Amino acid sequence: MTQPAATARISVLIVDDQSLVRSGFRMLIESEDDMEVAGEAADGAQALQLLAQRPVDVVLMDIRMPVLDGVETTRRIAAEGIPARVLVLTTFDVDEYVFAALKAGASGFLLKDARPGDLLSAIRNVAAGDAVMAPSTTKRLLDHVVPHLPDAPRQEDPRLALLTDREREVLREIVTGATNSEIATTLFMAEGTVKTHIGHLLAKLQCRDRVGLVLFAHEVGLLR
Repeated sequence: MTQPAATARISVLIVDDQSLVRSGFRMLIESEDDMEVAGEAADGAQALQLLAQRPVDVVLMDIRMPVLDGVETTRRIAAEGIPARVLVLTTFDVDEYVFAALKAGASGFLLKDARPGDLLSAIRNVAAGDAVMAPSTTKRLLDHVVPHLPDAPRQEDPRLALLTDREREVLREIVTGATNSEIATTLFMAEGTVKTHIGHLLAKLQCRDRVGLVLFAHEVGLLR
């Protein structure tokens, strides 16, 4: 009888300048059957060296680190075409860095005091190619970040012309932090249809995930 193929475990690189933090994350990740720690780095430079030696699925990235911070490290990962997805770990007292990291190519962010289960779910979501930020978390990010950002351009961005009226409606709901089911209820459509519209938005706007859609909405002034 043929045995089912074993599912590959999610490989995670932990990047944080505090050894105790790295140890805590390692213990948590290695307690899961579907995850493994591929390595640890105390700064961004070390992280890039490790990524050059071994590909990983997810990078847990601290923002403030010596030598090379999380924002610049994330930017270099994206620029060099490294396939690892970056999950930024931070606190709300560095909002501008969070936004910069997302702009640099991070797949999302999570607070360092998040519950262990939330962190593990976030790693799985990112590894699967989904946005890590829950809609409620997206809304919290916008509430904290947007008031401190420079005004978006007032003229309509030409990329908006690519969208149908329905797609614009879905995008506005995403910006509010609504879940797919909430969008379906608000716009009177099936949840599967919502997912289809989101897929079209990602393709037309060349965004990688839901986070990218929120950032696009800011850039074109939909958050104002």
